[in-house]
Amino acid sequence: MRSDTYEAGLQIAMKLGIPREVRSEERRVAVAPRTVERLRKLGFDVQVEAGAGAQANCSDAKYIEAGAAIVSAADIWQQCDVVLKVEPPSDTEIASMRQGQILLGMIWPANNEPALARLAAAGVTAIAMDCVPRISRAQKLDVLSALANIAGYRSIIEAAHLFGRFFAGQMTAAGRVEPAKVLVIGGGVAGLSAMTAARGLGAIVRGFDTRLAVKEQVESLGADFLVLNFEESGEGEGGYAKVMSEAFLEAEMKLFAEQAIEVDIIITTAMIPGRDAPVLITAGMVETMKEGSVIVDLAAERGGNCALTVAGEVVEHHGVSIVGYTDLPGRMPGLSSRLYGNAIAAMLEEMGGNEDFDIDLDNEIIRGALVTHGGEVMWPPPKPDDPIIAPDYSKDFGKRPEDAEEEDSALSTAKIPSGLLRSVATGIGAIATVGLLIVIGLWAPASFATHFTVFILACFVGWQVVWSVAPALHTPLMSVTNAISGIIILGGLLHLSDTSAMSAVVLGVIAVFFATINIVGGFLVTRRMLAMFRR
Repeated sequence: MRSDTYEAGLQIAMKLGIPREVRSEERRVAVAPRTVERLRKLGFDVQVEAGAGAQANCSDAKYIEAGAAIVSAADIWQQCDVVLKVEPPSDTEIASMRQGQILLGMIWPANNEPALARLAAAGVTAIAMDCVPRISRAQKLDVLSALANIAGYRSIIEAAHLFGRFFAGQMTAAGRVEPAKVLVIGGGVAGLSAMTAARGLGAIVRGFDTRLAVKEQVESLGADFLVLNFEESGEGEGGYAKVMSEAFLEAEMKLFAEQAIEVDIIITTAMIPGRDAPVLITAGMVETMKEGSVIVDLAAERGGNCALTVAGEVVEHHGVSIVGYTDLPGRMPGLSSRLYGNAIAAMLEEMGGNEDFDIDLDNEIIRGALVTHGGEVMWPPPKPDDPIIAPDYSKDFGKRPEDAEEEDSALSTAKIPSGLLRSVATGIGAIATVGLLIVIGLWAPASFATHFTVFILACFVGWQVVWSVAPALHTPLMSVTNAISGIIILGGLLHLSDTSAMSAVVLGVIAVFFATINIVGGFLVTRRMLAMFRR
């Protein structure tokens, strides 16, 4: 879906409008100047309201240098085909929009139903960047993770500003300074970012999350993961945490009460989609903390994880500072705007760019983020159908379902499950191998039979080892096999030197060729993996 912008057979660029955010406290802008160049390469005509990026260190001159036009607010709302925003549109902004106009921004439809109704009534197509589905293909559009990363980092900066000591321990001539102890509650993107920043400053860091799958991630950052002796996982839909049982919550609160006495800084990030933030730090816990301690509550906008949190403010209780800022990403406006703009550009690429721009309802990313379209509210999106998993008869071979007739009927038309095929193939391979070994043992020379037996066993063991490795580990496995490939090359070179047997030379060439491919590929993969961790 797009407005026709063709004249004399030539396509006219769609106009993208970037208005100034109306809330005075908002420092960010939807697109930074460096992203303007990317949008222009997609074929769009970019127009920016005068002063839109002033608080994010994005001057009008930088936008002009990047190829954007500086216009008035009225021009943005009246002339642009697509409007790009950070915050949800105000009532005044919605009233300024026209039918068929497209809005991209953070809309928070679950908490903003009146705005959805007004956008639909105005005939606006609204795409909520905060509703991009969390799938692998949409990672580059995940603004929530990008902004949570900034919020987690900034929470440590705010805590360090209020904390009266070094984070790292020091031994000085004037006396010893104890290292700060930091507890981060929540092992999502924000929590992990906070742990990384705290460890970088030299603090002793402890992390907690109801999802046990987070344990290895926390420990990989050098933090200690606090474990409850409780058989219940907090893994919820979409990777978020879920509501836990009363017994678990009691054990959890006891743990936090014990930690509050010991630690100097607490960072809380716990939120459950569609609900108020759970209270994890009570007033009593705050009163047991040491004077000068700091709590930074990243859930302040949803009520807060601390009972004493006041959204947007810093309050002090019994000598403990409780930070309830709701604009932590906005306190680093330049970086936030750049990352947010990258996600906006990725969404416009997903929609086809200027040349093939389309609201494709069959595209799971676009449909997941689409909240109003064609005069209707499109949120929430329909849930995808659950995948149909064929039964694995290799695990339950010989068992019959309760209804034997139904099973016989199904088996006559259904495909054979992959597990059964694997088992049959393995059995046939084993029988064939044993038969071949018997034949070779009866007629082949003893030396050949010995080498051939070792070769077959090596193939079998290697196949079993690789087959048992999880797909996620195939990349590092490829790097590890470089050592084995080096041994194969040595053997191949020895065969190449044996000119008396042409078959040995051919086998040597083949061995050297394939081993070289594996070694080169392994080094390339290892180099890319190491580049991910380079500063």
